[in-house]
Amino acid sequence: MEFELLKKRFAVCSLIEPALPDGEFMSLTVTAGEISLVCEQDKAPRGCMMETGWRALKIKGPLDFSLVGILADVSTVLAQVKISIFAVSTYETDYVLVKEKSLERALHALEAAGHVFIKEN
Repeated sequence: MEFELLKKRFAVCSLIEPALPDGEFMSLTVTAGEISLVCEQDKAPRGCMMETGWRALKIKGPLDFSLVGILADVSTVLAQVKISIFAVSTYETDYVLVKEKSLERALHALEAAGHVFIKEN
């Protein structure tokens, strides 16, 4: 697979009410039990619970819905080197977020598994 490393840093937020901040990337998920937002760290709503310091690896798409095991492959490679992920899926592709402190190890592990990176965006 081919990945693109996004330049921005991201936050994963827990919200009481849905909110969509400005920015080039955000993902809002609303369920019966929670509201979660992934957004650029410097655009995160003030006063909410959040986990900061995430970097995003975009799987180059579009990915066909019939493809099987994409996130399983990536998560397995990263789990083998003890790196946890936060995944976001869109209609056309998937994003895998890793903590910035683990980014270089994640890049090396994925490259060693045969994946290719475009590091500038």
